[in-house]
Amino acid sequence: MTDVVGNEKRALRAELRHRRRNLSATERDHASAGITRHLIDLATDLSVRSISAYLSANDEPNTRPFLNWAFEHDISVLFPISRADGLLDWAVGDGENETRGLFDLPEPVGEILSPMAINDVDLIIVPAALIDHGGMRMGWGKGYFDKTLGSMEKRPPVYAVVFDTEYVESVPRERHDQPVDGVVTPSGIHEF
Repeated sequence: MTDVVGNEKRALRAELRHRRRNLSATERDHASAGITRHLIDLATDLSVRSISAYLSANDEPNTRPFLNWAFEHDISVLFPISRADGLLDWAVGDGENETRGLFDLPEPVGEILSPMAINDVDLIIVPAALIDHGGMRMGWGKGYFDKTLGSMEKRPPVYAVVFDTEYVESVPRERHDQPVDGVVTPSGIHEF
């Protein structure tokens, strides 16, 4: 990471964390309803039977209502498990049992599957800090999803989930950063 790009990303992440923490309960509820509606539309349009998604943390756009819908519709859900070596393992979630993982983020309790388990899903939902209008994703700085997406030979559609203000004109980019196929915000689905 170049110092200039790295410093720019760190500053943006700090600003975004602050902005997310200051959202009101009403703003969060409104965003959650829109994101849920659009994720359901996306999954329905793609006729998914299995997905990879993440358990949202308190400051993230809320994916949990969508995940509850997926479980109710017998859609298999794989969740990422962060490893110390920078790779992701996967676990099939049940929507009820979770623990705190390597970075104190929520992770499911269940049988751990290898990094290759993600190769069989129909849709990948990833967290992001920012997404630009060309589909470039800026994550939270650990590189887990960039490594995973960059290593897949045949990857299904990948969509990030962000708040409306986090869908921006451009994001700082480095060689290892991976684009996504679309972004889901409270106000809509944007495809690239």
